[in-house]
Amino acid sequence: MSKKKDTLDAAILDRLYDVLCSRKDADPSRSYTAKMFGKGITKIAQKVGEEGVETALAAVAESRESLLEESADLLYMLLLLWAAKDVKPKEVYAILDERFGKSGIREADNGNGKHKSKSKGIGGDK
Repeated sequence: MSKKKDTLDAAILDRLYDVLCSRKDADPSRSYTAKMFGKGITKIAQKVGEEGVETALAAVAESRESLLEESADLLYMLLLLWAAKDVKPKEVYAILDERFGKSGIREADNGNGKHKSKSKGIGGDK
């Protein structure tokens, strides 16, 4: 199933998402993914949080290899969460695309002129 390493790209995330979705009704005794679906959205969300913390800790206190492994675990759990909530990766990609090139800080006037909010702009000052 895996392509040669020199041809890997972000499309692996779409393929993984499709596999995760296909396991929603699989036998939980034979599929970790099916077992997680069976535990419900709260448990999946908890696992996303755990993997996020483990990824952050690996970044500051562990090896590069640990960071890579934890990042893969986090992406797996995030995609599982999306699948459980019927969020398609393309929906998230569209938001990222919309934000691309925008500044990360925008002023928001809530009537008193004192409120600042951060938008998640990506790579620009538009």
